[in-house]
Amino acid sequence: MSPPQKELKGILVALITPFTPDKKQIDFKALDEHINRLIDAGVHGLVPGGSTGEFTVLSGEERKALLEACVKSAAGRVPVVAGIGDLSIERAVEFAVHAAQAGAAATMVVPPFYDALSLDELHGLLSEIHQSSGLPIVYYNIPSASGMKLTPEELSSLTKSGVQYMKDTSGNAPDLTELLFHRHNEITTFNGWDTLTFYGLAGGAKGSVWGATNIIPELSMELWDAVAVQNDIRRGRELWSKIWPVCHLLEQGNYAAAVKTGMELRGWSTGGVRKPFALLQGEKREKLAKALKDAGVKAV
Repeated sequence: MSPPQKELKGILVALITPFTPDKKQIDFKALDEHINRLIDAGVHGLVPGGSTGEFTVLSGEERKALLEACVKSAAGRVPVVAGIGDLSIERAVEFAVHAAQAGAAATMVVPPFYDALSLDELHGLLSEIHQSSGLPIVYYNIPSASGMKLTPEELSSLTKSGVQYMKDTSGNAPDLTELLFHRHNEITTFNGWDTLTFYGLAGGAKGSVWGATNIIPELSMELWDAVAVQNDIRRGRELWSKIWPVCHLLEQGNYAAAVKTGMELRGWSTGGVRKPFALLQGEKREKLAKALKDAGVKAV
């Protein structure tokens, strides 16, 4: 059963899914090593089964096994938020029920990403997921993938249907500002757009669902401590000047492939990405390696 609910906050890692070299299976040993690496660095939570985790190329059984392995590896040290978005409401509900049974702290729901829903249809989907699992929902606001561009008012209205948090991957800084400054009592918004991380934390976001943390957990936690804990904006700017070039490069193509490339550059095995995508090569890989080195991160 799910553990007692705790408030989500801080740096939640949009977790990769490591594969065996032939990419036919999840590499659970590498996953456990990576999770422990992240927790040792001080991260506040894990979010498997999202875009960074390549959920669209995982089978249903793989998605369930991935979540179970993450909960086991976390061992209660940090909360695990289960990505359960799917094209089918029946499968999304199935994944939500499984998430509660597996011990997830919350679900993260991206709406069906082929035909955009109406707002009423989205409320119906979220309500059914919430009622079936009993877990709070993190709404995954990613208009570029879902086709749903909601206003801050409409996003806040989702709390009526079980949504407590939101991962904002819209890249819309003005809307993020309204959510953080004028609707924070309605919905808790986490920044989910890498190159807006500093802006979001400085604006008072309670955290960030951040894929780059897979590569730079130490710098991620230093930024959180400087900006969110110590209120040291000057130190935050110094750190962000190192981190931003890395985040900027990650957003230039397939995000999961770029993140896994960064991890490989640090000497951390990922098994690569499943087809049709591929790890970065040539100039793109060289630029990412340079950005990491310029940030003081040892890259192979």
